Amino acid sequence: MTQTIVIKIGTSSLTRPETGNLALSTIASLVETLSNLRQKGYQVILVSSGAVGVGCGRLNLTQRPKNINLKQAIAAVGQGRLIRVYDDLFNHLGQPIAQILLTRRDLMERSCYVNASNTFNALLELGVIPIVNENDTVATEELKFGDNDTLSALVASLVEADWLFLLTDVDKLYSADPRVVPSATPIDLVNSEEFANLQVDVTNSATGWGTGGMITKLRAAKIASSAGVTTVITNGKNPDNIFKILAGEAIGTKFEAQPKTENARKRWIANGLVSMGKISLDNGAVKALYSGKSLLAAGITKIEGEFSTSEAVNLVDFQGKEIGKGIVNYNYQELTKIQGKNSADIVNILGYYGSGTVIHRDNLVVFD
Repeated sequence: MTQTIVIKIGTSSLTRPETGNLALSTIASLVETLSNLRQKGYQVILVSSGAVGVGCGRLNLTQRPKNINLKQAIAAVGQGRLIRVYDDLFNHLGQPIAQILLTRRDLMERSCYVNASNTFNALLELGVIPIVNENDTVATEELKFGDNDTLSALVASLVEADWLFLLTDVDKLYSADPRVVPSATPIDLVNSEEFANLQVDVTNSATGWGTGGMITKLRAAKIASSAGVTTVITNGKNPDNIFKILAGEAIGTKFEAQPKTENARKRWIANGLVSMGKISLDNGAVKALYSGKSLLAAGITKIEGEFSTSEAVNLVDFQGKEIGKGIVNYNYQELTKIQGKNSADIVNILGYYGSGTVIHRDNLVVFD
């Protein structure tokens, strides 16, 4: 069976830190590795950072801008340059590519999510390597992925990938930043049971040209592994290590995948939707959700956030642990009035008939 691989490479690997200019030798090595993967029968998707960094270099700017309008303009300059470099290098090896620019809205709306999935699948069937980046030019702050680590994890979930490789400027995950703490210990393998108790000092050590750091990579690993994708953090300067990792060598840090769900709608809820609030539950409601039932108003103890009907919210237990996510049938004002009440009393409290459930089980994802 053909395996699908998503590779994310960060700005710190793609550019030279002192100037922000492209590190062409690294890009050439990456292109050769990805082309070889395609020739060996793998389906490959590249999520590439670097548009803002390249734009800064093209405009002779010495610092990454903080103003969002300026950043979007610079990204527009850099994205064209970046994709041209990729196209030239891949073309020398006879490998066709496609550019895909996404915003969070593209994954939040169900029809857009399905269309994006269909487009990726069609490109992969044609033997094309899609090159993905966030559409910085049009993305608004509240609808940004925030970093390409998160974007790569959501893309891996979208296409039901087998592997996600996060290529960065360190060789693996450590208990702390080894550049700051020499005694930091390496972490080779993280299984699903260990993830929740992982002890790591994840001080964000992003470079001046990138937006990520180990925090975002751990977040991405959690998203991807929970969607059934084996995730590896490894050094972007040696992309050919991907072949060794696929062959079983213990290079980098590997996050074991959890069992995949077959329900595409629930994958969309879990990974595509942005949570607009939080609902705290009592012990009885938690047990009911784990047994496959819907969420009722009676089990709600606290509501946070100003969400609307049909928006996604996170669900937490009485200890504050996130246990699930779902699409609500009531807005936050309505839920504030009916929380802790029996479903039969809702019509008297609100003055009109509503749904008997706060979140129906078909619109609910419960995490292991």
